[in-house]
Amino acid sequence: MKTKEIHELIDCITKSGLEEVHIETENIKIHVKRSMPIPGHLAPLAPNAPPPSIPTQTVENSRNYITIKSPMIGTFYRSPNPEEAPFVKEGDAIVKGTKLCIIEAMKLYNEIESEVTGKIVQILVDDVSPVEYDQPLFVVDPVTE
Repeated sequence: MKTKEIHELIDCITKSGLEEVHIETENIKIHVKRSMPIPGHLAPLAPNAPPPSIPTQTVENSRNYITIKSPMIGTFYRSPNPEEAPFVKEGDAIVKGTKLCIIEAMKLYNEIESEVTGKIVQILVDDVSPVEYDQPLFVVDPVTE
């Protein structure tokens, strides 16, 4: 199974609302189990649990900013390993192709690169946090050419 097919499968599972999927053929065996609720689907809360918090953006005048979103569900990493510095920090200048983060999905480590040139205004996700498909990750002030 090719990486693109795996990403399409993950996207399909995300949109379907399924909690668990098991696929087995002669060549592959895939088992996917959701641990995070899907946006738009309600997850049961534990008794007396506080409602989940929704992160708020503190970016002002964001009408000219570009939001870089997650292309997949997985775990967000700001650096290649815990001993190294993050790929980018708030205030860093970036160019198209700059590595921004890694998203690990099904033991595949996907390097996410910038598709724009500009400056990182805000990082919206904490290191080693689960992310959903299309979840905002970075706010960038693009350079107008």
